[in-house]
This record gives sequence, structure tokens and C-alpha cells, in this order.
Amino acid sequence: MQKITACAIVLASAIGVSAQAPPVGGTPPLPATDVKGAEIKAFIDKLPKNAISDLPIRTVDVGGYRVGVYGVFRPKSVKQDAILHEVTTTEVYYMLEGAATLVTGGTLVDQRREPPTGTNVRGSRIEGGVSRRVVPGDVVIIPGRTPHWWTDMDGDIRYMIVRSDPSNRIPLKP
Repeated sequence: MQKITACAIVLASAIGVSAQAPPVGGTPPLPATDVKGAEIKAFIDKLPKNAISDLPIRTVDVGGYRVGVYGVFRPKSVKQDAILHEVTTTEVYYMLEGAATLVTGGTLVDQRREPPTGTNVRGSRIEGGVSRRVVPGDVVIIPGRTPHWWTDMDGDIRYMIVRSDPSNRIPLKP
């Protein structure tokens, strides 16, 4: 539980959220939103074990843009595509369980847009990216439009994503 609380502070700093921002133009500050460690664990535990799941736990308006907390389960048995989101949304990954290599940057190989009119471009792998081993407690910040790909998974992985969305594309989920 302490790890998740410490991570929340790091994540808030990474996306530019201040704990005591002064009121702007006399507008009172927005309320804080809690997402407890037990809630995150229970949410991810309920995700299907035979598919990659990346679903919102909570998404809020923080005064001009949205921030979402997502639970992710990735089974080792499912093919891991590389992906690039053609949006400005930054993703902050916090590994909860498992270990894998995360490749970022570089070039997607065998590109295809899914769906054809969407903003996600997938590939079979990444060439020329930066590889790093990610283990529980690690945080990785992935800017929008940056290709990323999980590879060399030791087993299933569970992680939390905080998405900072300046375009307000992600739906609210109180």
C-alpha cells in the first residue's frame, strides 16, 4: 500500500499536478480523487486472464484536462504488438507485478492502423528503440506519439497507467 501511495506522489509530480495549487481567478480548487491500492488490485484481479486488458478505474477532470487511472493485465500467452498512439496523451506506467522488457521509441515494423480510422498504429515489433527491464515498483513515462512494446515477459504482468490527457479525449469515469 505504501508503494502505491508513494507512486501517486511521483505520478502527480510527473504530470504536473500540485497538491496545493492556488485558486486561479478566484475559482476554488477541485477536490482530490482517491484510488486506493486495494481497489486497483481488485480491479485488475477481475480482468480476463486470456486477453490483454487496459481499462479505466477512474478518470476525472482536473480543470481543463483529464487524468485517468487504468488497470492493465497482460498475459504472457498473448501476442504483444508494438503500438503508437497518435495523440498527445502521456502515459505513466507503474509496474505492480511481474517483469518484462519495455521498448520505447524507434520505428514500428509491419505497421497497420487499428481500427482503420483510429489513432492507434500497431506493429509486429520496434526497431531502433530503447529497451529497459521493468520490475515491480518501476515507473516509465511515455509521451504521446511514442512507440512502445512489451517483450521478454517472465510471465503475466500487472501494472497501473496514469494517463494525462490535455485533449480531453478519454471519457470521464468517476
